[in-house]
Amino acid sequence: MNSITSSLTIRELRNGLADTVGRANFGHERVQITKNGKPAAVLIGPEDFELLEQLEMLRDVADYRAAKLVDGGERMSLSELRAELDA
Repeated sequence: MNSITSSLTIRELRNGLADTVGRANFGHERVQITKNGKPAAVLIGPEDFELLEQLEMLRDVADYRAAKLVDGGERMSLSELRAELDA
């Protein structure tokens, strides 16, 4: 599932929190919570959250590797950096 499966207002969420959490957890639904008609949050189950964490880690590793490729190895001390920023 790659998209929001349902949408609730905060008021509706308050009235059916246990059911909504169950739908996210066991039904793997992604429930959008709205406030004043605008998206405010998304409730997802722990498996979807773990997948999101893994994707973020993969992106971080890819960004690190890309930065390392263009790193010329030049370093400066903190005092040099401060002097450059103050100039």
